[in-house]
Amino acid sequence: MPNWNPEAPYNALPPPPTVDELETKLVLKAAIGANAAVAQLDQAVVSIPNPTVLINTIPLLEAQASSEIENVVTTADALFQHLEDEKGADPATRETLRYRTALRNGFETTLDRGLTAGTAALVCSTIKNREMKVRAVPGTRIANTATGKIAYSPPEGQHLITEKLGEWESFIHSDDGMDPLVRMAVAHYQFEAIHPFSDGNGRTGRILNILMLVEAGLLRFPVLYLSRYIIDTKQDYYRLLQNVTADDAWEEWILYILSGIERTSRATLRKIEDIRLLQADFNERAREASKGGANAELRSILFEQPYCRIRTVVERCRVSRPTATSWLDDLAKADLLQDMKVGRDRLFINREFLELLVRAEPTS
Repeated sequence: MPNWNPEAPYNALPPPPTVDELETKLVLKAAIGANAAVAQLDQAVVSIPNPTVLINTIPLLEAQASSEIENVVTTADALFQHLEDEKGADPATRETLRYRTALRNGFETTLDRGLTAGTAALVCSTIKNREMKVRAVPGTRIANTATGKIAYSPPEGQHLITEKLGEWESFIHSDDGMDPLVRMAVAHYQFEAIHPFSDGNGRTGRILNILMLVEAGLLRFPVLYLSRYIIDTKQDYYRLLQNVTADDAWEEWILYILSGIERTSRATLRKIEDIRLLQADFNERAREASKGGANAELRSILFEQPYCRIRTVVERCRVSRPTATSWLDDLAKADLLQDMKVGRDRLFINREFLELLVRAEPTS
């Protein structure tokens, strides 16, 4: 059992065990199903006619769920409404939109330069809207939200934390043959245990999960929506994290993460199929509703995110504002879109698409 006291800084946080210790028979068996599900998800995303549908929407739902874990609560309606214009958005919505920006920035940086401790700092800085450096001030304590009792005290000392973060970076790039999904589960624990920043570690760690799968070549786009699984199993998540610290209970933690990856991937696959069916049905009704409704670019726009502005149609379809307005008005009169006035702006909402996106998918 590790030499650990929850009220004392865990400066002796050890590096992860070896691949032989981590990849038990149960873990390897679970990894087979999880890898297959992720591969199917990746293929489904690149196979749909317009992957932007998922690239724009799934990360935003991930942002909402991941922020909710940290008690930053907003609605999908508010997020999509302010996606292109934050004017009038409340602070929680603005902070959640920054999570989506952080995911995008992290994704682009990972593709360009690889995943590093610097990527983690960039992601955290974007989320918090200020430069986030490795913690220098001592006294960070993580308490049980229900009881107020201290549950964990991360390492202290800027030099030590930087050293631990360097070990984390070396681990995620180790050439030891470890299954990438197992590595992601272990690296997530390690990052959360290091707790390198003064705030934003949870959300940063969940973004890093997705970026690890991108860097490993398992996902071409960041569309694994894992935070909802964590919300649904929040007590297990924190219990199993602590069990690794207290009892070296790696197997149960890894199995929990692998189960979440498989269930989330399969739930997302079902959502992709539902989006495909709705889009086909919507397009048929749009063609019947108006001549403008048959415009392929317009129909594509309406499934890139549920809220559409007239200026977006003008720019993307290269038509005049009166033409764009007429097209959208025709679809609203046919009850395919909901017309809403927000200040001086008019928004046209694809309500069926929005309801499909926010509908909870069973993960069993």
